[in-house]
Amino acid sequence: MTATTILVAGVIMVLTAVYVSWRAGRLDRLHIRLELARESLDAALVRRAAVCLELAASRILDPATSLVLAAAAHEARTAGPPEREHAESELSRALRAVLDQERFREKLGETPAGPELLQELDSAVAKVVYARRFYNNAVGVTRAAQRRLLARTLRLAGHTAYPDFFEIDDAPPQALAAE
Repeated sequence: MTATTILVAGVIMVLTAVYVSWRAGRLDRLHIRLELARESLDAALVRRAAVCLELAASRILDPATSLVLAAAAHEARTAGPPEREHAESELSRALRAVLDQERFREKLGETPAGPELLQELDSAVAKVVYARRFYNNAVGVTRAAQRRLLARTLRLAGHTAYPDFFEIDDAPPQALAAE
């Protein structure tokens, strides 16, 4: 072996090590981004459930409607990971059923705390939509990076499983979208 061959082999090995290190660092940053997106989504879901409970307890709604909304919000807050998506979807449907009643916005606007509560609810619902989209985007990018040949071959992601998308019915009520 000549000195030139050894030098070329050494440069190739260093460049390969740098590239693998860069890919591993990118995958690590994607996992951190995914964790932050998940925490943001959890916070948005908890906030939406809290605002729904506040609306249900405000005595603005009739008792039956308050009970339905409070039950759905309670289920969403206490659901474990396996049933969380279903419980959050049920809260979205209950929220639409409550808020899409005829003249709901006008009735709520006539009460002293109504406009502020409606604005807070609108904000909480919008944050859930955005947080879920951001999280699912992070999941897609992370899964794509984990599926690359180099990441699979060298197990750059370690033993972490592919992250799952968070699919819920988060369509906002028409009463909130009508603003």
